[in-house]
Amino acid sequence: MTGLPEREFETLLVEQSHGIFTITLNRPSQLNAINATMSDELLGLWRALREDDHPDVRVVVITGAGEGFCSGADLSADAAAARPHPLQMMRKTADLALTLHTLPQVTIAKVNGIAAGAGCNLALSCDLIVASNRARFSEIFARRGLSLDFGGAWLLPRLIGLHRAKELALFADVLDADDALRFGIVNRVVDQDDLETLVSEWGTRLGALAPTALAQTKALLNDAIAPSVADLLEFEAFAQTINFRTDDANEAMLAWRDKRSPEFKGL
Repeated sequence: MTGLPEREFETLLVEQSHGIFTITLNRPSQLNAINATMSDELLGLWRALREDDHPDVRVVVITGAGEGFCSGADLSADAAAARPHPLQMMRKTADLALTLHTLPQVTIAKVNGIAAGAGCNLALSCDLIVASNRARFSEIFARRGLSLDFGGAWLLPRLIGLHRAKELALFADVLDADDALRFGIVNRVVDQDDLETLVSEWGTRLGALAPTALAQTKALLNDAIAPSVADLLEFEAFAQTINFRTDDANEAMLAWRDKRSPEFKGL
């Protein structure tokens, strides 16, 4: 596939079959948390899919290795040590989200386990979401002393309406697959054993349709309501930068590390 990186990835597995390009987040021991390497690898791969001509790639499937889909950003001590300035980091996150959002190919999230924080919004950024009965979803940010990122504030109201979006974002509850279907954030819930079958069936059906027409339909629907995702992502970046500078965010990280409830003081 001309233009796509022809190399082994450190954090991803890639496979193509009959027009379906599958990207597997491959950090199973960390529930596929997004670290700097994964972010760079995803960005390079998605840019190649977006910017080059790949008529052989009709559908992009995103899933996770092991028991999780994606647990969000890597909050471990090692990841924190390598983390750049918050605004720089958030603009990189925004670039990643926007690149996924603007892929011309139809994207399917195959959610096989926990999808939390940026991982939840990664799934929501896809055009279609198929979840196994083991899947769980959470806009976990409020529990970490943070606000939504990876496009969540743009995605949620459009998917489920403003009040339900606020419920998910403010309480940061974990939804099981059936509740996610009831809220309207997934298209289908199937047994774990049937997940691959349904995603493959959808990929085959979509791959048989006119790709240009699908790409234009996708773009029209995505841009039907203002403000644009690019404007919202920039606002998210500034909001999250403020959050990262608070004592409450630091307290949330310490509490997460120590496996205790955080004590937020509004500082």
